[in-house]
Amino acid sequence: MEDYLVRAAAADLHIRAFAVRSTNLVQKAREIHQTSPVCTAALGRLLTAGAMMGSMMKGDKDIETLQIRSDGPIKGLTVTSDNHGNVKGFINNPQIEIPLKDEKAGKLDVGTAVGSGVLSVIMDLGLKEPYTGQCALQTGEIGDDLAYYFTISQQTPSAVGLGVMIDTDCSVKEAGGFIIQLMPDCPEESISKLEKRLAEIHSVTKLMEQGMTPEEMLEALLSDQNLEFNGSMPVQYHCNCSRDRVLRSLAAISTKDIQELIEENKPVEMECYFCHSKYSFSPEELKKILEQRRIQKAEDKEKKEAE
Repeated sequence: MEDYLVRAAAADLHIRAFAVRSTNLVQKAREIHQTSPVCTAALGRLLTAGAMMGSMMKGDKDIETLQIRSDGPIKGLTVTSDNHGNVKGFINNPQIEIPLKDEKAGKLDVGTAVGSGVLSVIMDLGLKEPYTGQCALQTGEIGDDLAYYFTISQQTPSAVGLGVMIDTDCSVKEAGGFIIQLMPDCPEESISKLEKRLAEIHSVTKLMEQGMTPEEMLEALLSDQNLEFNGSMPVQYHCNCSRDRVLRSLAAISTKDIQELIEENKPVEMECYFCHSKYSFSPEELKKILEQRRIQKAEDKEKKEAE
């Protein structure tokens, strides 16, 4: 089955909802980063949330980054997404192993792996400066932390359910989730109905074990509130790195550092955090960066003097 996301509204537009199947993209992330089961679960949850949150953005070039900096053994993780269903991410310490939270149920202890820290949501909307919202991690379980972020930083009460099921061979059996948000002036009756449904659902993984699609997950929560689906889109793990992009980032470092790299007289190899693609740049290319910088500086000086 392909990964995809659905959008919906309920309670006469007083509730908006998103749900996603993200099994393939989380599996691809696992293969790229060679993550341990608990790291697959942590990164998979944030990737799943990133896919849904990316779809909330309006502009075709808008980019959203979810970043967790924490003191747990995974040392933090980062996910970036757009509104075309593309999502990518990495985890700082991808192969740590910790005891299960519930040995009998086989429940992974994501909260302990993540630990305490800060969740940042950075939205690059093409303006001069990106918008950044932050909140302290509440549990490290990621879903709870994002629900808290929406409520505190965006003043949008939200329910966030995220789940990643790991198979016996450590591959991703199922992954998915939902985000349900209350719009301003949402009737108390609608809130009570939603709270009752949420209390009846133990976890997203339980829904996925039943074979529920994204549509069926939302129906399980909102079928009694005039649920209406208003769109779907495929989602995928996709890294848009390229040699030109990496070269531009290399050109952003200081003249002194570039000069030191040139003096070493050997190619500089850079690796993409998100997909581990490697790019090599010769000393001649580094010299070209400095030459272009020198020309630009001279042009800026000449323009200033002319004014």
